[in-house]
Amino acid sequence: MILLLLAGLLLPAQKEQPEPQGKIFPAITNHLKSIATDGKSIATIHEKAQKELAKVIVEQYKSGNELSIILICTGNSRRSMMGAAMGNASAAYHGLSDLRFYSGGTTPSAFNSRSIRALKEIGFKIEPTGEKATAGPKGEENQVYNVLWGQGKGLSGIEFSKHYSDPKNPQKDFIALMVCDIADGACPAVMGAKKRVSLPFADPKAFDGKPEESTKYSERRDDIGRFMLSTLAIAKEQLKSK
Repeated sequence: MILLLLAGLLLPAQKEQPEPQGKIFPAITNHLKSIATDGKSIATIHEKAQKELAKVIVEQYKSGNELSIILICTGNSRRSMMGAAMGNASAAYHGLSDLRFYSGGTTPSAFNSRSIRALKEIGFKIEPTGEKATAGPKGEENQVYNVLWGQGKGLSGIEFSKHYSDPKNPQKDFIALMVCDIADGACPAVMGAKKRVSLPFADPKAFDGKPEESTKYSERRDDIGRFMLSTLAIAKEQLKSK
């Protein structure tokens, strides 16, 4: 296990916080602080992914040029959606304004209402735009949403379930994060990606309709959030010494 919290690294004092953090919705900022200080750490299976992702961010990040990361799962409804949102909030928290997270799937369906609930619970504003994308394979209504994690430029995005190669996503020179085993196995190569990193998380879908459903979705959101926070903290610290 890798300890998540290094006080001086992940949670600087208020006066040292980067300017972009002041624009994040306060509820989200408070939640990020909470999961960063709860004493939990990332799973051992994610240690390799953390090293790989931090390394490529340090190598590729340049102020003024977007560095794109696409989180990929099967249905683009749960893990990849929550992961992109938590990634963008974490990047803003750390002041990495040119790091941008997207989501996609191998068999897109719809932005699951449980994922939306889990994100709204911590302060994300997610509202339908009134538009609809292509329906999922089982006829799922694929609403298009405006997702906001703060006020100001770069703190919002349009989200809907889509194939990872959809024109709304970056088409080349992006980092692909494979957040489910099925998508990971189905895509030994991701066209256009400069780096492919395996980062599997258990699917909270297994708990749909069960008493612990809400708890499990929140847990998965925070598991991914801790990974993002700690990984970006490592990358940020290394970028300072470049």
